[in-house]
This record gives sequence, C-alpha cells and structure tokens, in this order.
Amino acid sequence: MATMKGFQWHPEARLFDGTGREYFPGGVGGVIDERPAGAALARVLAGGAFRVGGDGVAPVGGFETLTSGSSGAPRRVRRSFASWTESFRVNSRLFGIGPGMRVAVLGRLSQSLALYGAVEGMHLGAEVHLLDDLRPDRQAVALGRVDLVYATPAQMRLVVEAGMGWTGLRHLVIGGSKLDAGLRAAVLRLAPGVRIAEFYGAAEASFITLAGPDCPEASVGRAYPGVEIRLEAGEVWVKSPYLFKGYAGEPGPAVWRDGWLSVGEIGEMREGFLYLKGRAGRMVTVADQNVFPEEIEGFLTGLAGVRQAAVVPVADARRGVHLVAVLQGDEAVTAEVQRALRGRLGTLRAPKRLIWLEDWPVLPSGKTDLAAIAERVVG
Repeated sequence: MATMKGFQWHPEARLFDGTGREYFPGGVGGVIDERPAGAALARVLAGGAFRVGGDGVAPVGGFETLTSGSSGAPRRVRRSFASWTESFRVNSRLFGIGPGMRVAVLGRLSQSLALYGAVEGMHLGAEVHLLDDLRPDRQAVALGRVDLVYATPAQMRLVVEAGMGWTGLRHLVIGGSKLDAGLRAAVLRLAPGVRIAEFYGAAEASFITLAGPDCPEASVGRAYPGVEIRLEAGEVWVKSPYLFKGYAGEPGPAVWRDGWLSVGEIGEMREGFLYLKGRAGRMVTVADQNVFPEEIEGFLTGLAGVRQAAVVPVADARRGVHLVAVLQGDEAVTAEVQRALRGRLGTLRAPKRLIWLEDWPVLPSGKTDLAAIAERVVG
C-alpha cells in the first residue's frame, strides 16, 4: 500500500478521535502539530515527508520520529517509509490487523509508539481510534469497544486504575518498557481473553524482540521476525529491515558497524531469549562493582506496594557513588523494600536511601523523566 511518496490511507480504513468524531483524507505533510490528533494523522497519510511535533526544520524524504527523551532532550530520528511498512506486514499476520479490526492508541502522535500503531492500523484498513485527548477513565471506557490497543506500561497503569472490564479486547501490544508482574495480573483480570505481546525496541531500531506467553518473566523475548541479534562483549547489536537511517540534528547514542546497529544496551542470550541488564550509558560502579539501575528498577516494581521506581547514582567519597531509589506507592512497605534490596544486592550495591514521591514526573512519551528525578535527589 505504501509508496516512496509516503504512507497511504487504506480504502477501508476509518479514523476517529476520542470524542467519536470521524476524520477524512486531507492536508499535506511537513512539520505537523500533534493536536487535533485526527487532523494530524490525516496529514501524515496524505503523502510526502513529515514529522509530528518537535523542533527543527521539516524533513526531506522519508519521515522523522522523536526519541522518548528519557535521558535528555528528544532527538529526531530519520526513517524510510519501508522501515515501518515491512513490520506492518509482519504484524498483520501476528495480530490479524486489517479491515474490520478496531485499533486504539493511547499516546500522542509525537510519540513513536502511538504514531506507529495509528499509521499501521490505517495502512492495513482497520478502524483507528486516537484516545490521547481523553482522561484515563474515559480511555478505559473506550477500550471496551476495541480489539487491539498500543500502549506503554505507564499508560496502561492509569487506565487499569479505572477498574473497567474489557471482555472484547483481544490484543494488547506493549512498548517502551516491560509490564511488571502486578500490572500484568491486573490487566488479565480486567481483560481475561486478551493476548499480551510486549516488544523491546528503540526509536532507532523499531522492533528488536517480541515476548509472548512462553517468554520467561525476566526476558524481553525472542528476536522479532526479520531481526538478527548478536552480542559482542555483552553489547546487543541488531540487523533488520526496520532500522533507522540516522539522526537529524543532534547526534545520538546509536552506532552503526557493517550494517549492524547498537543503541548501547547490555544483555545476554539464553535458549533463544534475550535478557537485558540496561544501557551502558546508565551503568555505574558501586564499591568496584558494575551496577545497572534498570535491573534494580525492574526488581523494585515487582515488589508489593511499589508502583513506580527510578534508581539514581549520587557521588560518594568512599564508594565512588551510592544509589538512591526513588519510589511511588505505599510508603508503609519501606522496611520490606529495604530488606528485599539488601537480600538481592547485598549491603554495598543496594540503594542507600529510599525516597517516596506522590507525583511521579513523566515525559510526554509516558516514560519516567529521569532528569527530573535526579534533580530532586541531587539538587
């Protein structure tokens, strides 16, 4: 369906916003405001180079997405149209996306996950619902009328708290980070027939792995169809048809080598499943031991009473650095969390302090704003 001129609006596709207003083809590409979302997506599908949101000049050829900005300002990522349409074909087989299916996205179109899900649905002929302008409780109501939803764990946590049942929801496609065990169980209680598919990827690489029902809890899954993975000294390198062309404007962390791409992730393969430790850029040394904050964050969010977690390094004259865990949840479980951390990591590597926040800082992508968290800890 797609040509070098851009993505195409499938003749059977229909487009609605959260209010139920229907949108029709029209507009031109360029730099597109993300609101109103329906009009923005119509312009994306009108053909030609485009970017939704962000600063900088309009793209020339292909299109641009934005990184999440979790470790700094969002970067502009240059892509070919084929780098997405190749995976549209894969997902049409995996999830049955096509005419007659109702697809919803919860995030803004400046977020690459939401933009991807919306464009894919329209390209394949689905009925697409853009729900980013609704409160989480109203999003929860809308999910009772769709078959598939693209979301991040942070977005799903908010709609789960509304307590609505989604008996008709067939597929939940999660990106951005892993579902913790508690949130997964809550989703399955509300949508007992749903098939949860979690993918690990990056704005620069798109899909890397996909985790289905057979995936070990600690893994991010097997290689997504069409993806090759290799590890060099623990660093994850990938080759696939879905990789980006390069950055526009400021350079970023991704590195090319002989057609392979690395975004600086460290991990290991076991029995065909990829296990991640974290980004090399976030690794710190505590008492002469390498520590990945992401591993500790994943452990913390699996503990009872912990809703969100971020681990921040703080300069320490004796240890080089020590760690501080910033949490959202039930502060009454502080002693239990500290015991669990020391039992898992030992007294030297375990976070030295726990800080509880009521208001959790998040980026427009829904990811934790690590810079804001660090500012609160370090000052």
